[in-house]
Amino acid sequence: MSKNKPRPASRREPLTTERVLQAAMAFADEFGIETLSMRKLGEALGVEAMSLYNHVANRDAILDGIVDLVASEIELPTPSGDWKAAMRRRALSVHQVLLRHPWATMLIVSRANVGPAMLRYVDATLGCLREAGFSYPMADHAWNTIDAYIYGFTLQKLNFPFQPEEYAKAAESFIALIPASQYPYLNGLSQQIIDGRHDGIQKLELGLDLLLDGLEQILHASKPVARAKAPSGARKR
Repeated sequence: MSKNKPRPASRREPLTTERVLQAAMAFADEFGIETLSMRKLGEALGVEAMSLYNHVANRDAILDGIVDLVASEIELPTPSGDWKAAMRRRALSVHQVLLRHPWATMLIVSRANVGPAMLRYVDATLGCLREAGFSYPMADHAWNTIDAYIYGFTLQKLNFPFQPEEYAKAAESFIALIPASQYPYLNGLSQQIIDGRHDGIQKLELGLDLLLDGLEQILHASKPVARAKAPSGARKR
């Protein structure tokens, strides 16, 4: 082969819906969901924005698609065995996935979310609770209550104005605003954080276990009590 012969131009990786959505999710992770646009996504992929419309209908379709990608990363609960352990793993998985994608929580709670991964996720969750003995209405209440807690905890963690190592210093700076004469219990809590007797860090697992224990009590209370059988030799009156 002649050394002077030009090399063939490298072929650009073709666009696909999956590639567009993966790029959109990576963009949102790095720059935030508010700045995501068709133009900027096209620039990130090295194509004109109009090329994207061959694979996604519009920005809303992209948002629905990347929410479904997020859902696909969540560990699904198994519909048999220890339902509390399965739901606990599921909840912790949701929290970790949402921390990886800080923009996702608000999208999940504000959109219809009917992608295949999300539908599998919800169906597996309902299946786990139904197989444990929850009625459909109670299973619906249970998983929505758990998710409301996880979403709220995650949003607070992502948006809280102080880092954990700053809690004691922040409590000390605000202690003058909460005198014990007016706010005795808030002041007392703050004093414990300042003195190092309490770190002030909220524990996801603590609240989650309280919820699961409460649901277990509801489940047990809903089951009919088995009536004791009379001895086989007992005479009827």
